[in-house]
This record gives sequence, structure tokens and C-alpha cells, in this order.
Amino acid sequence: MKKYIVIMLAAIFMISCKTKSAAVQNNNTETPTKIDNKSIEKHYENKLDFSTLYIKASAKYVDEKQSQNVTAEIKIKNNEQILVSVRFLGITMAKALITPTAVSYYEKINGTYYEGDFTSLSKWLGTELDYTKVQNLLVGEALDDLRKGKYTQTIVENLIRLEDEKATNLKKNFFLEPEKYLLQKEQISQASENMMLEIKYSDNKVFNQGTLPTSIEINAIQPKGKTDINLNYNSISFNEELSFPYSVPSGYKKIIIK
Repeated sequence: MKKYIVIMLAAIFMISCKTKSAAVQNNNTETPTKIDNKSIEKHYENKLDFSTLYIKASAKYVDEKQSQNVTAEIKIKNNEQILVSVRFLGITMAKALITPTAVSYYEKINGTYYEGDFTSLSKWLGTELDYTKVQNLLVGEALDDLRKGKYTQTIVENLIRLEDEKATNLKKNFFLEPEKYLLQKEQISQASENMMLEIKYSDNKVFNQGTLPTSIEINAIQPKGKTDINLNYNSISFNEELSFPYSVPSGYKKIIIK
């Protein structure tokens, strides 16, 4: 896959959900606190209330071999579908349609497309993925539903850290700011694979529908190298009538993920 589709997939599908866990070591003093479900409850008081969301964004993708700037148009119908169009110099280079049951995309450089569900895509990426996680990433909510887990709460660098108590190879940390309990960053690491993902949220703006971060930074380090992705929302509108046109151009070759 060429860089245009890599940008789209990495930024929207979390392809880089793997980074060296060694890079996440924190030598800062941690202050233990009681496990307080109020932090989680207050986090979900910030949940956006919308029917549709339309975003025009700029995106920058950087790895050890290349740096690329593109623009992206993101349309979301809450809990139903997401349409992402990635453009370079005004030309659509890639497009993706995500629903709770299916994932489809095509990219112009190689003339390829993919159609499938989250099961095969999750196996290919090496991490569990679903529609809700993709939407949550885009609107600044925790990837996981924090209300369904058990977490140890500590204070790290003046942020509330919620550490998943599950004793598994996959470690998860969620960081909330203590004033409005908005998500500031989240980290997912796999020690056995020597990989980790960190997502940072900033530049929150308040709308009638709730608070939305307008800057998302995705940092990942894998055995193959480091990847940085920055999404900046330049234009945001809620509850407009949106269309979600998607069709694969004729002559494109289907990708089979095994």
C-alpha cells in the first residue's frame, strides 16, 4: 500500500496500534489514590450529543522514510457510519467507509480496494478493532468503554491515570485531566511484541453538542520503526444533512486479507 492509504488507515483504523513498551517508562512520581468510579462517570458526562458530524482536517504522516501532508474530509453519522476521504492537492487519493459490520476502502495509487469486516481486519492488524473504537478515536473518547473495566487510579504529572487491572500481555492506560475529566492521552502496549501506541488529545473546543478535541497526535514505535501522525480539525459542524457516497472505481483490484 502506498503512503496515501497508509495515512488514512494509520490515522483512522489505528494500524499502528503497536509501539515499544520500553518507550513508555515513566520515572515521574506517582501518587496513589483510591479507585474512584466518579472519575469515569465524570468523563462520560462529556460525551458528545450529535446526530452527524462533519470535519475538514489536515493530516501529517511521518515515518523514518517519508513525510507527507494531506487533507481529509471526515463525515460521521453517530454510531452508524463514517466516511473518510483523503486528498492530495485537491485530488481524492483514498476513501474509506466504515460501518458497525463492514470496512471498505480504495486507494488510487495502486488501484486497489478492500471489502470485509472487522474480524479479518483485526487479525491483520494484530489488535482488536471495531466501529466504536474508530469513532471514539475521532471524537476524543476512550477507545474502551471505561465503565466496563476495572482500573487502578493514580496521579501522574497532574493527570488522573486509569490503569487496566487485567493481568494480560496487553497493557492499557488512560489519562484524564482533573478539572473536566476530558481524555488527554491513552497508551496501549504489548510487552511480548515490544510495541506500544500513544494517542494524545489537545486544543479542546466547546460546542452546544459538547467538547471536542481539535488536535489528535498518534505516536507509535514498532520493530520496523517509528510512526507519527497528526490530525488537526480545521472546520467542524454538527447535525447537518450529510450524504455518504462511496463506490469503488471500475478496474480496481481487490485486496484479500488472510
